Amino acid sequence: MTTAADLVVKTLGPCRIDSPLKPMLESRRTTVHYVGEDDRVLFHDTVSLVRESGCDLDSLPGFEPAGPRRKIFFDASKMRVGIVTCGGLCPGINDVIRGIVMELTFHYGVKKIHGFRNGYQGFVAKYAHDVVELTPSLVSNVDEDGGTILGTSRGGQDPEEIVDCLERMNINALFVIGGDGTLRGAMQIAAAVAARDAKIAVVGIPKTIDNDIPYIDQSFGFQTAFGEATKAIQSAHVEAKASPNGVGLVKLMGRHSGFIACYASLAEPDANYVLIPEVPFQLDGKGGLLDHLLDRVKRSGHAVIVAAEGAGQDLIEQSAEGHDASGNRKLQDVGLLLKARIASHFAAAGVELNLKYIDPSYLVRSVRANPYDSVYCLRLAQNAVHAAMAGRTEMVVGRWHGRFVHIPIPLAVSHRNQVAPDGDLWLSVLEATGQPRVFGE
Repeated sequence: MTTAADLVVKTLGPCRIDSPLKPMLESRRTTVHYVGEDDRVLFHDTVSLVRESGCDLDSLPGFEPAGPRRKIFFDASKMRVGIVTCGGLCPGINDVIRGIVMELTFHYGVKKIHGFRNGYQGFVAKYAHDVVELTPSLVSNVDEDGGTILGTSRGGQDPEEIVDCLERMNINALFVIGGDGTLRGAMQIAAAVAARDAKIAVVGIPKTIDNDIPYIDQSFGFQTAFGEATKAIQSAHVEAKASPNGVGLVKLMGRHSGFIACYASLAEPDANYVLIPEVPFQLDGKGGLLDHLLDRVKRSGHAVIVAAEGAGQDLIEQSAEGHDASGNRKLQDVGLLLKARIASHFAAAGVELNLKYIDPSYLVRSVRANPYDSVYCLRLAQNAVHAAMAGRTEMVVGRWHGRFVHIPIPLAVSHRNQVAPDGDLWLSVLEATGQPRVFGE
């Protein structure tokens, strides 16, 4: 059970310096659009959840609201700041970098902003990556491109070596843009900083194309990603209808969480089957996917299947290769499994099959952010800067119930956000596709 203590954000010390944004804040009052810095954003948003938590109204757990403070911890004129991007690509990373640089420069007056290349490798001497001086002129148009101007990598580097680098360069605040593995690394960096009693803020901006970090309404880049994925579904549908007994098979990203597959299939409602990691399915036997698909194709002449990459892993013999550099278990290709099993099943039944397999994974994650995500990235960047300037550390910024909040990193990496098999999103998918609740019953 999450308690109020779990939501407390660490600070480097009391804020005694007037913020340059203070004049803009003097007239602000708590409204439906703004939560004051001394207020809290409730963790639970329904009466039933409050009752289940065992809390009374005076001790409801709540997140610290994000946003500028009247008093800040750091003297911006003497600050040095670092930015690093880690893990897989996602639409909007460059938008976040741009937003951080612009906010630090024009609203706080920070003059030294360093970009570390190729993830956490950029701090470690043996990799010999150069450091980029990030200025407004350098980042002014980076939001027009996908990817990250700083480069990225996976793999665990020694947090002590990273803090050594931060101290050598007199870095006062480090902004980390990455997913759960990256944030676990940031947590280790913050712990190493604290052990040295150093005054370095470590603030994360959660990046996950799979939307699998908990306690944020939605991760940046997710809307762009599932919007791009709809193009693959549309193409699969066109291909399937164009040939006798056509089957369009689309594999989308989603190692442990099927949000992209679900949202893309709802946005482009041509999918007849959606397969996600959270809902096991059977291929064979009465009521299995293969028989159901064969029957549908005989009746309707075509079908479209959308599968998240982590779906059906229990049906595939696992490789001995184990895990990648970030500690993620290497997945087997469910798309190729489905392609082969569907082909053999139709052949055994003596039914012609025209199957087209589409895997748009890298196209989906490498595009520039759409306008919605661009706005979201900018606001996340601004709030991350406000948090760091106020001396907050070992935390990420996110939006919870429509409000921007500070989330302790231990809470943000405590588990994965996943599609609930008994939730309303999956129910919407079942309604849209018409597929059975369970294959194999």
